[in-house]
Amino acid sequence: MHKHVEWDDPGADSVMRHFENEPTSHSAPGPGDILSARHLGAIVRVKVEAYVEGTSIGEVAAIIAVNNGRRLKSHGKLALGDTVRLPDEARALEPSIGQAKDDTEDNDKER
Repeated sequence: MHKHVEWDDPGADSVMRHFENEPTSHSAPGPGDILSARHLGAIVRVKVEAYVEGTSIGEVAAIIAVNNGRRLKSHGKLALGDTVRLPDEARALEPSIGQAKDDTEDNDKER
């Protein structure tokens, strides 16, 4: 079962917008690819298991706070390991972030 996620609008960091002038320079995601999107201001990396009609289906592989690079186990109602659907229009380029630190507490959440 997929967890429903309201992805943030990628705005200027949209992958689709980035490649709109060079449509042949990228291909559809495939199994094992890692994609990025934004959810409640955090970066979410999704490991693709399948790609169907412009939507990637996969597992949340990482959740990263943009302000300090801290890796989180959960953010809002989203957690590592959740299966999600990620439409192409929600995919985002990753911004520069601070030095990453591992999350040490199971219930540590950052918004």
